[in-house]
Amino acid sequence: MKKYILLLAAMGMMSGCYDLDQFPHDRLSSGTFWKTEDHAHQGMVAMYNTLLNENVFGAYYNNDALGEIAMDYNNWQMPSIIKGTYTDRGGLVESKWQSAYNGVFRANLLLQNIDGVDISEDEKDVYKGEARFMRALYYFHLFDFYGGVPLYDETTVVGEEFMTMNKPRATEEETVKFILDDLNAAVSVLPVKWESTEYGRATRGAAVALRGKVKLYTKDYVGAQADFEDIVFDKEGYGYGYGLIDNYPDLFTLAGDQSKEIIFSIQCINGTNNNYGLPYCLRLGTRAAFGGCWNNCMPTDILADMYEYKDGRPFSWDEIYPGFSTDRAMQKRIFEATLSEDGKTVAAYPADKDKIRSIYESRDPRMEQTLITPYCHFLGCNGRTPKEMEYVLATGVNEANGFLRDNLGHNNYYWRKFVPEGDMDGILEDRSYSPVDFPLIRYADVLLMLAECYNENGEQGKAVELINQVRQRKSTNMPKLNSGPAWLKAETKAEVFERIVHERAVELACEGHRFGDLKRWGLAKEKLNYEYDDILGKFIFKRVFVDRDYHFPIPAVEFERNPNLGEQNPGW
Repeated sequence: MKKYILLLAAMGMMSGCYDLDQFPHDRLSSGTFWKTEDHAHQGMVAMYNTLLNENVFGAYYNNDALGEIAMDYNNWQMPSIIKGTYTDRGGLVESKWQSAYNGVFRANLLLQNIDGVDISEDEKDVYKGEARFMRALYYFHLFDFYGGVPLYDETTVVGEEFMTMNKPRATEEETVKFILDDLNAAVSVLPVKWESTEYGRATRGAAVALRGKVKLYTKDYVGAQADFEDIVFDKEGYGYGYGLIDNYPDLFTLAGDQSKEIIFSIQCINGTNNNYGLPYCLRLGTRAAFGGCWNNCMPTDILADMYEYKDGRPFSWDEIYPGFSTDRAMQKRIFEATLSEDGKTVAAYPADKDKIRSIYESRDPRMEQTLITPYCHFLGCNGRTPKEMEYVLATGVNEANGFLRDNLGHNNYYWRKFVPEGDMDGILEDRSYSPVDFPLIRYADVLLMLAECYNENGEQGKAVELINQVRQRKSTNMPKLNSGPAWLKAETKAEVFERIVHERAVELACEGHRFGDLKRWGLAKEKLNYEYDDILGKFIFKRVFVDRDYHFPIPAVEFERNPNLGEQNPGW
């Protein structure tokens, strides 16, 4: 198994004399810390450790539940946002703001102190580049959810100014400029690659890719195109070495960590007293996953129905069962099974079970690689004991008897992607700490963002070539666009854009990009007002999105703390 030297350093640091989570940071640093190369390295690792915070990147996949491809009605923070009933005092609204700023201040802490460390100027510049990359990453997250925000750089010393940090909100333009200035500085000093013992630290490629994404979100398609072309074509000969790997499912297991497709990821590890992993099992898994889990985030049937047939034709249940989409009784009749009286076996499968399975198996391979679908099998656990499970849609299913179920008795699609199989051959020890890295930027994402730039800049042919690269991954092998049948036609700007919207959904599902995509495309109101029912037609909730929801409200408590903050976001 791989070893994460960066994370091991963090563990040693956090259990030692210096706790960088404690304020005031300046007193700690000016006394006995920030003197040696080891101190600089430990401070850097502490800065990266904030990525694990669930309110920002540690549960980034849950952002898909704010879009239409996933849902979360089993989390104390998310349902009110989905239903449109949240306020400026909502838990996630407050914690996301505060946690992202904690990340900003960790980066500022390093910038404030690195010049006093006994290392070379070149080494200091690299540390500064990493800090500016991380600060840009957190400010971009704030920008995506709140718009313009107060900008605190390294001149703000939290220990001295904690009670008087009262800058007004910057404009969106000022916020973006700040982010891009940080990324420009990072790009100029970060290395293309790190030694294997330092894997996970920010690289030039990560900074260029993030800079391109910021430009894309602000509709600077020419500038974004240049950055993404740098990554994809490496015209300057930096030797990035990025590319698609052959097997899509590997990306979301230990086999995908440190692969050529990963541009920047959250580093994870688990083990006795070494819990620096992510809670995929707990948040994404069913009751039949390791330890028995909460399935806070689950894929929707909207996502499931997006997966095309293997020949590229669009899929519709109504084509197979006329009236299916509006007839909940029909949905229940087609899919429901019946268990035996003791609940240990299936007394009667649905009459169309084999047909149902053939329908799923005839679709884009990424469907079965991403989702657990009805009447398929999954290597789960009964508690902590590995056990083969079947997903049967019936009353009374239980993992003890070899059946999958969710935490609230509904019948939904479930994630296969990221969710550990069994106990990972004895590696998994805690359902909250999977050792699989989480990709924040990967090569397929960059290909699709570059395709979007080409499309916006009138180069539809180039856009289609990149989309086809993603579709033609060896394990996916979906037919190329414009390769014959009418259903594969994508020539106009509108047609290519529709393909990008589709491809980003199915390729990047459960990776947290969808909500930001829908907002920047102006599609959120169109896509995010619907009634959701489960596979058996049971009504679950009504999704609501109005104009004000393009931004979260600035937390009310921030206005109480800072009288200079300025105006609330529109509609709040």
